[in-house]
Amino acid sequence: MKASYCRLTFFLVTSSFFLKDAHMVSVVDPTYGFVEVMLNESNFEYQKPYDTPLDQRYECKDGTHRFWVYADDKPFSLGSNTQPRTEIRILPNYTSGVWQFEGLAFIPNGTSGATIVQIHGAAHGNTTALLRIYKGEMRYYSTQVIDTDLYDRWFKVNLIHDVDEGKVIVFLDNKEKFKIHDQGPGLLYFKFGVYGAPANISYYMESRWKDVKIYKKF
Repeated sequence: MKASYCRLTFFLVTSSFFLKDAHMVSVVDPTYGFVEVMLNESNFEYQKPYDTPLDQRYECKDGTHRFWVYADDKPFSLGSNTQPRTEIRILPNYTSGVWQFEGLAFIPNGTSGATIVQIHGAAHGNTTALLRIYKGEMRYYSTQVIDTDLYDRWFKVNLIHDVDEGKVIVFLDNKEKFKIHDQGPGLLYFKFGVYGAPANISYYMESRWKDVKIYKKF
């Protein structure tokens, strides 16, 4: 694995892109005007079944992160009652301001009941947002359908969190698809990979990611 191919990047944004709540709009580029700041290896942490070597659930080749997990895998730590996962937690944490995750995702046909990207932390509950794949659909948690027909193709995800305004916005392929109030402030961070839902999951789950970045608004 060549680290230079798989390094995550961090951006700072100087422009505003939020409009009135009543309007759901499409934009050409949600990250227009951002400035890139590179991260090093210490800025991301790998999580995987505690009894399985990382290279048996994760690989990075030619800039593409590949994560996979099985429904009967162990959780990420001994004694945890959470579902199996192979994920990257991105640092730094944040508690205020406007932050954004961006990446290109690929979900192979058959993966279902899998969280592929999330905002961890909240005032109420453990997470602010989970984007899950069920039978080719992307859902917010297990409820609202955000988009369909996502299997076996690359698609761009932008997940924006305005902590101060209490908003979460999802763009797919540069189109605004979903907006909702968050779960309140907390110690927050982005994660991506594959993480089984509490129920109705496929035995094998996989996601692939490339060109992953984080942004912050001044």
